[in-house]
Amino acid sequence: MKVKLILVLCAFPLFAVGQNLYDIDNITTIDIVFEESDWDAILDTYYANEIDERLPATVTINGEVFDSAGVKFKGNSTYSASNSKNPLNIELDYVYDKLYQDYGTLKLSSGKKDPSFLREVLSYEIGRQYMDMPLSNYAYVTINGMEYGLFSSSESIDGDFVERRLYSDRDNPRFKCNPESIGGDGSSITYYGGDSSLYFNYYELKTTYGWNALADLAYQLYFDVTLIENVLDVDRALWMLAFNDVMANMDSYSGPFRQNYYLIQDDYGRFLPIIWDLNECIGGFEMVDMPGGGGPPSPPDITDLTEADIFLREGDSDFPLIYYLFQVDRYKKMYLAHVKTIYEENLASDQYYTRATEIQAIISSTVSSDPNAIYSSSEFSNNLDNSVGSGMDATYGIHEILDARRAFLAASSEFALIAPTISDVDHSPVQPMSGETIFITATITDADYAHLGYRYERKAPFSKVEMYDDGTHGDGAAGDNVWGASIVATAQDVDYFIYSENADAGKFSPVRAEHEFYSITISSDVVINEIMPKNNGTVTDQDNEYDDWVEIFNNSTSAIDISGYTLSDYELELDRFIFPSGTTIGAGEYLIVWCDGDTLQSGFHTNFKLDSGGETLYLGDGTSTVNQVTFPEVNAGHTFGRYFNGTGPFQRLLPTHGASNTYTTVGLEEVKYFPELNLYPNPSHDFITVDGLEDSELGFIYNLNGAVLQTVKLSSGLNTIDIQTLPIGAYILHFQSLGISMKFSKM
Repeated sequence: MKVKLILVLCAFPLFAVGQNLYDIDNITTIDIVFEESDWDAILDTYYANEIDERLPATVTINGEVFDSAGVKFKGNSTYSASNSKNPLNIELDYVYDKLYQDYGTLKLSSGKKDPSFLREVLSYEIGRQYMDMPLSNYAYVTINGMEYGLFSSSESIDGDFVERRLYSDRDNPRFKCNPESIGGDGSSITYYGGDSSLYFNYYELKTTYGWNALADLAYQLYFDVTLIENVLDVDRALWMLAFNDVMANMDSYSGPFRQNYYLIQDDYGRFLPIIWDLNECIGGFEMVDMPGGGGPPSPPDITDLTEADIFLREGDSDFPLIYYLFQVDRYKKMYLAHVKTIYEENLASDQYYTRATEIQAIISSTVSSDPNAIYSSSEFSNNLDNSVGSGMDATYGIHEILDARRAFLAASSEFALIAPTISDVDHSPVQPMSGETIFITATITDADYAHLGYRYERKAPFSKVEMYDDGTHGDGAAGDNVWGASIVATAQDVDYFIYSENADAGKFSPVRAEHEFYSITISSDVVINEIMPKNNGTVTDQDNEYDDWVEIFNNSTSAIDISGYTLSDYELELDRFIFPSGTTIGAGEYLIVWCDGDTLQSGFHTNFKLDSGGETLYLGDGTSTVNQVTFPEVNAGHTFGRYFNGTGPFQRLLPTHGASNTYTTVGLEEVKYFPELNLYPNPSHDFITVDGLEDSELGFIYNLNGAVLQTVKLSSGLNTIDIQTLPIGAYILHFQSLGISMKFSKM
């Protein structure tokens, strides 16, 4: 049986919490001051002449001042020199290397083409449950002391995004998939041959190299889709296509122009598709197909959007990504499983509508007072439910689109197909050690195939191994509906999920896999416990230097002699640092290793430094690696450590140099087992899922200083909680009526 750790919560004092840049509950304030009074004309000139130049300005964000930031207009169809306000792109580190909460670029959209002012923020929030997508909220802008208006503010998909969210090298090939012209093939991943210049008009390369890799992706898709997983994250692609279909997002790859997404290559050579530009999602972009006949387009028909086929574009070779992926029966079943998950979690329960009304309430008064508002207050409020405008200028209501879309999907023959059921997912031993065999099992019914997806590194692709119900794979008796598979534990923790299918349909567990997954912590007597790769003022070594450090911890009840143990950041040279003779760690004690490249200083100083962008550390006992940790980019002043201390999974934390990884004044009286409740993924980027409540409950999210940050109303069964506004760190979800609490973390 799977066991979740539940913490009993004591009473705490309350403390204030600062505003996050993308805090949806608070509107960010941005004040821009240009030296030039004719700044608008200058920015129009830059835009009209396609001059890649920015106008310097002093920018103040929520009271924090950035001197010599760079500002330019952005947008395609939403920009016009005649607009009263235009979309903005602000580069905070244009001259000086200064960031706001580790964000360097702000992208602000004016709300044009969306009377509801909801589509971008709401759609990103829904999509982030299933794939990596930008954070998004609202910002109010003044320029030279004059009110400029309300904008939606969305995270930039840049090199920082690649390191922060995808755990990959910022210099890897990154393409903005928007064609120069809306005619032709769009950014369709059509194969034109090996000449990279043939792709220039269809994609915008944002890095210094990558055209050959893009051509290779198109080649593989066209010539042998059976090997496509070597060069494409297929699961992300299927989630993207499922999102476009369910959410009527036609200004996308699935629409006539095949655009508005990024392709970013990870460190394993696979391209990861990332959706962007959602201001016309949920039917805001009305066309499903290009108008025919060569004449002017006809007014849009809402049924084209709401009754679009679940397998839209199947069989259409002008959409190679869909055409070739859907030729693989297993991919089609996985796609359908993703479609059903998005539908069930957002449309079936009207969750999207509840959330939309909450978001609109946050900005309603600001919309009303915006001096440069593009739409009236009545159009803003009406467009949640009803169409605004008429003919070619009509914008359908959000509820109008998704309510009809829900009815169409629910009545479809595809939704009537019966998928397997997956329950009682478990693994043994509970805390395996490196080299041990881990058996992973699940009760699966109505299935004729299942596989286990697993990985040892957060940024790595999941490997697949088939599961069986034959009595020989740790699965109990043959034919008892308990399926099993085994993997061998390495020195790294394990992420995993399960997929199963029958002749008709497929199912994932967790249902949001591969984006969400289960985790197994590898046990060891001596472990890497905490890593600080960007120490710019937290703690000093014996010479008062702010060096990066690694904390080693003894999990056992006896002192351990680690003479001859090794620490390295290079797999081909595991003995880069060797602990000297006589080095001992007492039971439950810590040892700090300074990673500064200065071996002449006293204490433990390695001959290598840590890479602040992320890398892998190897701890060995002189014979083999006993603990291996891959850490991502970690913000200055934070660490990457285990919670629970010594034995838990890694997550971003506040530093606890030479002490238990808790950093809390909260009284945690005891640990209980409460297997009925399931909270995942943990840690998470943006959303957590709580499953197993028997009745509706009121939950409170506390930080570890005891401040209540959110109140959430949960129902019986499956619940999604948005944690995107929480800063990186550890939190507690407390159910007062049940008297229990669940620990989770935000990455």
